[in-house]
Amino acid sequence: MLYTQDYNEVKDFGSLTNSKRSPEQTDFAYFWSGNYLVVWNGVLRSIAETQRLDIGKSARLFALANMAMADAGITAWDTKLHYVFWRPITAIQNGDNDGNPNTDGDPTWQPLIVTPPYPDYTSGANNVTGAITRILRSFFGTNDMTFSVTTTVPQAVQQTRMYSRFTDAADDVVIARVYEGIHFGFADFEARTQGESVGKWVFKHFLRPLEENDEDDHDHRHDDHDR
Repeated sequence: MLYTQDYNEVKDFGSLTNSKRSPEQTDFAYFWSGNYLVVWNGVLRSIAETQRLDIGKSARLFALANMAMADAGITAWDTKLHYVFWRPITAIQNGDNDGNPNTDGDPTWQPLIVTPPYPDYTSGANNVTGAITRILRSFFGTNDMTFSVTTTVPQAVQQTRMYSRFTDAADDVVIARVYEGIHFGFADFEARTQGESVGKWVFKHFLRPLEENDEDDHDHRHDDHDR
């Protein structure tokens, strides 16, 4: 059962104490626990500079990315308020009373980071990340690009991480929210799918270039080659 599997995963790896996380995984969790809009706009600035985009292309990239992230956030919160699914902290502390014989509760369990005060499903961080990484893949016509991500969290030992694929960063955000103890894995996976769908829609329908080129072909190729 998916719920039981994800329940045990976040219980084991997302706990504040006695966790199965390695020290490296804990630092990884802290790295991805900051403000995602700030982090991803920092990535955009870095990529625009390293790719030597002119002012027009830079403006279009920033506009597309931030439109997609905003719409992805709306999608996440619409889903949260529709399903109102409990967070791991509530589920695990009440695991002996949830009607599932395969979940062992722990009334003292606490997550690595403070649980946000809104429902679990789906993950806003993964919605936003799915949207912007989809925009970047579509804009540049490739999933392969070397880029850096810098955290906004002073507590993280490693402040900057290097990536060579946009989807690798999206994969990391999925597992990071489990290590942080604030999301079930299924909420992260579904959110990434939602965000990617938003990014695809935004890129196809808004801020089209004055001269149409092969961008639509680039976008379609990403449906099958990333994972």
